[in-house]
Amino acid sequence: MHIRKDDLVEVLVGDDRGKRAKVLIVLPEKRKVVVEGVNRVYKHMRRSQRNPQGGRLSKEMPVAAANVQLVCPQCGKATRMGKRATSDGGKERFCKKCGASINVISPPRTKPKAGAQK
Repeated sequence: MHIRKDDLVEVLVGDDRGKRAKVLIVLPEKRKVVVEGVNRVYKHMRRSQRNPQGGRLSKEMPVAAANVQLVCPQCGKATRMGKRATSDGGKERFCKKCGASINVISPPRTKPKAGAQK
């Protein structure tokens, strides 16, 4: 999935279109993400020992990952994200608009020591 936890994303469709917020939870098996302050619903809670007052609890619900787009930290625009290999053998995510690196996916490869056996 192209979106990760703590990424800054922009919502593309729905009532919250245009909002920019941080990703709280990623649900890859459902291809959904929970974004801070987006797609809020009220859950009506009955009075109980755990919740003595009862009332309405506001919480965020998951949004389809296809309905959000990553915001580039360099250019500040909502952009598509690509993956590329670095010169030292690692992988990184990059902005398709400005080409800036967003973050490192995997660390650089290290060469095995001479004489090491498997």
